[in-house]
Amino acid sequence: MYAQGYHDQGTPAPASEPSATAVTLEIDGVSVTVPAGTSIMRAAALAGGDIPKLCATDTLKAFGSCRVCLVEVEGRKGFPASCTTEVAAGMKVRTASDAVQNLRRNVLELYVSEHPMGSCPDSSRCELESLAAVHGIGESRFAGADTSRDIATPKPVDLSNPYFRFDNDLCIVCSRCVRACEDTQGTFALTIEGRGIESRVSASQQQPFLESECVSCGACVEACPTGALLEKSVITAGLPQKAIPTTCAYCGVGCSLVAEVTDGAVSRMVPNRAGRANQGHACVKGRFAYGYATHADRVTKPMIRKRITDEWREVSWEEAFAYAASEFKRIQAAHGKDSIGGITSSRCTNEETFLVQKLVRAAFGTNNVDTCARVCHSPTGYGLKHTLGESAGTQEFVSVQHADVIVVIGASPTEAHPVFASQMKRRLRAGARLIVIDPRAIALVKSPHIEADYHLRLLPGTNVAVINALAHVVVTEGLTKEQYIADRCEAASYEKWKKFVADPANSPEAMQKITGVPAELIRGAARLYARGPNSAIYYGLGVTEHSQGTTMVMGIANLAMATGNLGREGVGVSPLRGQNNVQGSCDMGSFPHEFSGYRHVSDDATRALFESMWKVQLGSEPGLRIPNMFEAALDGSFRGLYIQGEDFAQSDPNTAHVTAALSAMECIVIQDIFHNETAKFAHVFLPGSSFLEKDGTFTNAERRISRVRKVMEPLAGLADWEVTMRLSNALGYPMSYSHPSQIMDEIAALTPTFTGVSYEKLDRLGSIQWPCNDRAPQGTPTMHVGSFVRGKGKFYVTAYVPTNERTSSRYPLLLTTGRVLTQYNVGAQTRRTANLAWHSEDRLELHPHDAEARGIEHGDWVGVTSRAGDTVLRVEITDRVAPGVVYTTFHFPESGANLITTENSDWATNCPEYKVTAVQVVKVAQPAAWQMRRRAKQPAPVG
Repeated sequence: MYAQGYHDQGTPAPASEPSATAVTLEIDGVSVTVPAGTSIMRAAALAGGDIPKLCATDTLKAFGSCRVCLVEVEGRKGFPASCTTEVAAGMKVRTASDAVQNLRRNVLELYVSEHPMGSCPDSSRCELESLAAVHGIGESRFAGADTSRDIATPKPVDLSNPYFRFDNDLCIVCSRCVRACEDTQGTFALTIEGRGIESRVSASQQQPFLESECVSCGACVEACPTGALLEKSVITAGLPQKAIPTTCAYCGVGCSLVAEVTDGAVSRMVPNRAGRANQGHACVKGRFAYGYATHADRVTKPMIRKRITDEWREVSWEEAFAYAASEFKRIQAAHGKDSIGGITSSRCTNEETFLVQKLVRAAFGTNNVDTCARVCHSPTGYGLKHTLGESAGTQEFVSVQHADVIVVIGASPTEAHPVFASQMKRRLRAGARLIVIDPRAIALVKSPHIEADYHLRLLPGTNVAVINALAHVVVTEGLTKEQYIADRCEAASYEKWKKFVADPANSPEAMQKITGVPAELIRGAARLYARGPNSAIYYGLGVTEHSQGTTMVMGIANLAMATGNLGREGVGVSPLRGQNNVQGSCDMGSFPHEFSGYRHVSDDATRALFESMWKVQLGSEPGLRIPNMFEAALDGSFRGLYIQGEDFAQSDPNTAHVTAALSAMECIVIQDIFHNETAKFAHVFLPGSSFLEKDGTFTNAERRISRVRKVMEPLAGLADWEVTMRLSNALGYPMSYSHPSQIMDEIAALTPTFTGVSYEKLDRLGSIQWPCNDRAPQGTPTMHVGSFVRGKGKFYVTAYVPTNERTSSRYPLLLTTGRVLTQYNVGAQTRRTANLAWHSEDRLELHPHDAEARGIEHGDWVGVTSRAGDTVLRVEITDRVAPGVVYTTFHFPESGANLITTENSDWATNCPEYKVTAVQVVKVAQPAAWQMRRRAKQPAPVG
């Protein structure tokens, strides 16, 4: 079912270049000019017409099965299907002649014989019933014929999926859902079973949708032309009254969505077909899991308390702001201006994060500001800035369609970035080669119609050893692009790096005993990547969350420069950002050493620019990073913290250390939509707003700035940017904005990469990839074209240094962490949706060999102990992990996953080493006592 107001053009645009030959034809007497390769159906739609259709949609390749779209073409025999017939110069087409209309009515009557008028829960949105009504068909002459399905005996409706239902009796077997699952999503969970009148859509092997391989992306639901597949919310809410385009607030893909609103509430969320990042697709979280925004757990009243042992007291906004401001002022008066700081949120908008760092620098008078990127992609910013000159990925997502070789390092796109994973899988099915570098057998290693050419299953913590071994092969076998390097890179740095990686100590054979990867696999992967000709690297937190995270990012950039795989489509180095605006929070100056646009606070000219606009003197020394704040809190010099939308007590490593630091502070101000683990240590709670309650922008992993639009009023009365503004005013530093567009104007005035960005331009173009300025007025899809941002690319020597976290007889296993598809980050949002139907607890993956040695069976409770702490998880025995490696997620606070991760961190950025923790696993009888108490307090699952 299409989004409200969407005009489907029947078939996709031809894959030809923009300069393709134009073809002029005549449709129903009207001259039409379209690109060569366009279908008659699409040509008619572009000219304002609408040829009836049932099996065709502009997101799927034409199928030609329904026969409703038949037309007449002068000079041709028969009645060709307009969806599969391409236009030709001089062609004359009749779409509604008497002969065509007679055929079309007969075809529609056959459909109505098995799908009587009025069958659908919402007939106004059933394409078949709407077409039948237009053609004057009320009932069918063929109903009850021997060639029809038995519709007198209703079949059970599949209600298993929490978000949509499947009614086989309403299915016309057009195959749109099957093709959407295959072509758009790439899961191949649906098929047509049976023959003739017995044909029916089946999920997996005739399983209920919830139990099948279906990933609930909703592509099949949107593709369905009847009510056979239908959102449950549509049935209960009815027709929407308006549709508002916005941007998803989950992962870093940044899907453009359309919120359909009924009586002031979201009744349906659908992907925006014009969305550049998602190409008209979405996942189970973005499309369906928005109910958290109106969940009963939402905090909608400001609260204060003097001590964390006191009960919360609801107060007015004015009292909350006054109390928070007075406490911060009291602390600074007693302990100095640097005794407090602030944290921006990667879930809030660019405008909101910009205001928080402005508040910290201008109102607090300190550079003690940081963001959650510290614990995920801070090594990306540091590594790419030093090697290439810019702290962001190089490509737009659609670039992957031009890649010949795709390398995925330390990421599981199907789980964490599913919509981009679908695009990647489409390219792999079309023939691109695949290299996976990961300790775990992620889904891309082998899935329907996809199998990795190389899976380098390295030991956790040995990334740098692997990247050096790959580079060794490239250099010693003469696979470098010498002319590219000579033209674009610093010669001295290249020669130094080249000598380093050519050392036999970095050979695959020498590194094999360190990495656990057979030398022949590394050699084969290196040759494949270097010979491309277009090779693209995509990486995730499995690269950055290591003690050598920054070193690995530099190693990736080195390899890309050495092989000439930067500066055009189909290549590049692309970090897959974890949260919806983690790129934006970094861009906006959320790090303690940088203003917006990654300019150092010590730069006099930059600082003068901000001082002139903000009317205040700013500090030239970098402030404290998050880990430094915690250490300073424990030693008594850091006493107050303003936290916007972040939950350290669950998300950061070594929970005992974090909670001790939080307990030591005198005033913590939390701004969030739910009570969270960190709020247990807070003194002021300022209610936040969800993405549905505000205007602003997010910046995704491809540097794409997209609009967020208010769908409903803030439940607490204020959007997040208004909260920060009023807190600043209470502190005595005036801020005055009436709309986030004014904040963006300020960002553009202060940030060279955003100079050309405005809400007017975003509304006009749909989205913009920075840099957007006089040199690139409509944005920059591909970075480093012709030259690198820093001028000449710089190679860095990337010596492998083993992590301090080692296995031992006491802790013989290595724990690594990640995400699952249906949950998100610390689960604050997804745990309050029906996504619990798929994943309701964090589990520990354990290899069968390690399980057998410990007498552990699938589903047992196991104690997991590290030198930092211990917890209890339920076990899942699987060969996705290698012997000696265990894996878990961190979506549920009751799992205590970060009780066992350690304080080890990246040498350059302090990004925690979540991916390597030495542990022991033993069978236990039940969860720990604290876990059982917590579980007993949990509400029943939604749905």
